[in-house]
Amino acid sequence: MSAPVLEFEDAGLSFGPRRLWSGLSLRVEPGEFVAVLGANGSGKTSLVRAILGLQRLSSGRIRLVGSPPRRGSDDIGYVPQQRRIDPLTPMRARDIVGQGLDGHRWGLGRQAGRAARVRAALESVDAAAFADLPIGLLSGGEQQRVRIAQALVADPGLLLCDEPLLSLDLRSQRTITALVDRRRREKGTAVVFVTHEINPVLPYVDRVLYLADGRFRVGSVEEVFTSTTMSELYGVPVEVVRINGRILVAGIPQADEAHHHENGAVSGARRG
Repeated sequence: MSAPVLEFEDAGLSFGPRRLWSGLSLRVEPGEFVAVLGANGSGKTSLVRAILGLQRLSSGRIRLVGSPPRRGSDDIGYVPQQRRIDPLTPMRARDIVGQGLDGHRWGLGRQAGRAARVRAALESVDAAAFADLPIGLLSGGEQQRVRIAQALVADPGLLLCDEPLLSLDLRSQRTITALVDRRRREKGTAVVFVTHEINPVLPYVDRVLYLADGRFRVGSVEEVFTSTTMSELYGVPVEVVRINGRILVAGIPQADEAHHHENGAVSGARRG
């Protein structure tokens, strides 16, 4: 068995008396695509911060390529949520990608190599055509391609995507998820993809980590997205239905309802 890129060992995280999750053990292998889902407040953001070395666990441990996570690790390429950039921002797309190499000690003879890496990263996400355009003039989907290129330019072993599909139209969502999948298949990059719903990544995901009410489930889509499993997670009757290749979840508690409406789920369902 190959060494995991990311490993949680009996990991737990609490804030005072509130437990987000505990007893989490998970190995993410090279080239594996793991989707992280759950309601608002279930601990997805804290999980991301722990992987980035920004949040200490309450119990257990995390290993990133065999070592504790740390801030600014070259082993992680981080893709944040999509946010529109001011159209007046003067930085070009290639400048944004180059920031992914900031902090490295490039010698005087290395600038040509740096430019080549930036160019290759842009090409890997089909963004070379707008490399010299101001980043603020690009569409939301184009900007997110540039962010993925920035995350990949240092050739990390793990691509950590923190809800990168928010505010993107369906076509851009499909483009972004396909690009991420292509990278992991071509380069063996592991992917941890935090998202509000499973459907955009359904064609690509190997396993799901679902967080809810201090509990979690890890498994394939078929194992996690069943009425029985989801009802056990939430402690109330929840129904999972499949319609035209999409998974819809109904019956998640009312406090979580509104956002799932935004994602096209049936009435009464929502994940945060």
